[in-house]
Amino acid sequence: MAAMDRHSSNGLGFMKMHGLGNDFVVIDLRAGGQPLAPELVMRIADRHRGVGFDQLATIEEDPQADARLVFWNADGSRSAACGNATRCIARHLMDQTGRTSLRLRTDHAILAAEDAGEGRTRVNMGPPVLDWQAIPLAEDVDTLHLPVEGDPVATGMGNPHMTFFVPDAAAIDLAAFGALHEHHPLYPQRTNVEIVQVLGPEEITLRIWERGAGATLASGSCSCAAAVAAARRGLTGRRVRVNVPGGVLDIDWREDGVWMEGPTAHVFSGRFTEEWLNG
Repeated sequence: MAAMDRHSSNGLGFMKMHGLGNDFVVIDLRAGGQPLAPELVMRIADRHRGVGFDQLATIEEDPQADARLVFWNADGSRSAACGNATRCIARHLMDQTGRTSLRLRTDHAILAAEDAGEGRTRVNMGPPVLDWQAIPLAEDVDTLHLPVEGDPVATGMGNPHMTFFVPDAAAIDLAAFGALHEHHPLYPQRTNVEIVQVLGPEEITLRIWERGAGATLASGSCSCAAAVAAARRGLTGRRVRVNVPGGVLDIDWREDGVWMEGPTAHVFSGRFTEEWLNG
C-alpha cells in the first residue's frame, strides 16, 4: 500500500490488521508523509468516529533495517514495542516482497521476523529485560518478587510488564484490577498487566490489560512477558503455549531472545478523507 501525505487531496491511506483480535491501524509512510501527531492518533483510535485500534503503527524507511516501525497506544502515548503489530507488518512486507525473513527496527531494538509456514509469522522480540532500572521501576527491588500484593513479576519487553499468577484467571475483575495496577507507583512509565493461570509446564492462560489501551484480546509483548515470568518462577519451561482470549500464541524463550509465533490477518485497506483529517 502506497503511503499518502496526510495533506494530500487524496487523504491518508491505511490498513486495518489484527493478530488474534489484537487490532491495529497501520500507516505506511515509506513514500513520504508527515509523522502523526498524538491528537490525530487519538482521533483514529475512536471506535465510533474514527476506525479504532489497540495500537497504531507507522512504517518508515530505515537505513540499517528493512523498515522502521513506530507504535502508538490508543491514548496517544508512544510504545517502544508491539509484538502482534510487528508480526502483522512483517507478514505484509514478506507478502509484498516475496521474502521469508526481515529485520525491523523498533524503538526497543532491531527485531528479526520470519515466515513460520502455513500463514504463520514468527518474530524475535529480543532478550527480556530483567534489571529494575531498565524495565524501568521506581526503585531497586527483586523483579522476580515485587513488593506488591499478589506477588507479581516485573519484566521488560521493550515496554514494562507486571505479571500475576492466580488459580483462576477468569475470576479476576480485569477492568478494575488492570486499571489499578497500570498506574502503580512502582512503574514510573505505567505498565502492562498480565493475569496468568498455569495449566501445565507447557501451557498457560493469559488475560491482558495493556498500558494505554485497556483490556485486549491478545498481546504479543504481554504473552512474551508472561512466558518469561512463568519460566523464571519455575512454573513452566521456556517454551509455552499461551492461550489468550483471541486465540493461541507460541512463545519460545531461546538464547537469542523471546520468539513469538502465531497467525495474522489483513482485514481491509481504507483511506481517511482530507475533510476528516482536517475536521
